[in-house]
Amino acid sequence: MEQSWIMLLAIAPGPALGALVWWLDRYNREPHDLLIGCFLWGAASIVPVIVLQHTLVIIVQPDMNNLTSVILYAFGIIAATEELTKYLVVRSYVYWRPDFDEPYDGITYTVMVAMGFATTENILYVVGSDASMQLGIALLRMFTAVPAHAANGVLMGYFLGLAKFTDTSRGLHIAACAAAIIAHGLYDVFLLYSNPGALTLGAFVVLAIAVRLSIRAIRIHQHISPFRDQHH
Repeated sequence: MEQSWIMLLAIAPGPALGALVWWLDRYNREPHDLLIGCFLWGAASIVPVIVLQHTLVIIVQPDMNNLTSVILYAFGIIAATEELTKYLVVRSYVYWRPDFDEPYDGITYTVMVAMGFATTENILYVVGSDASMQLGIALLRMFTAVPAHAANGVLMGYFLGLAKFTDTSRGLHIAACAAAIIAHGLYDVFLLYSNPGALTLGAFVVLAIAVRLSIRAIRIHQHISPFRDQHH
């Protein structure tokens, strides 16, 4: 019974945050089949990411005691592979569909992809840890890693939503990837650098800033929704 509850704690946060972002789309909510598809493709996308990351680690052999090495590892191996993969899933699966018909949809769909990825990652972390630590890991990641993936998804989706309805969109696509990679990379640098002390608190500061920016991004896209006037 306890194991079932632990797995529930590992699985539930992703769909819950995805549902929250979907619910916050006040004026034109997206169809369930596309949301589920985004979630499942996001969940499956962790497989090539793991293979790529393991390959790059073997090649680079990062040193967690060296700050430069940690920065390259956090940004170049972890953040870049994960966020670019999420971006490719959104672009290939849902970006050109007719249901992607307002800027907020960029946030909705990207967050669903991110939550699928984060949910699979959560399960792997919990299952792969010692039984005595599984509950703690599931609870910790519920309030850290999963919200971080969600916030990164909002930041990426904000710019993708703008790009979809802008003629000169290349810069916005670059901004979408860059925003997510920077937020993700900074968060991981503070977590991974082995120098003890207050550095770990930096990860929570980065997370708080990313969440704050995400809330702002959501409000902006709510405000500019072309469907907003239909509900007044």
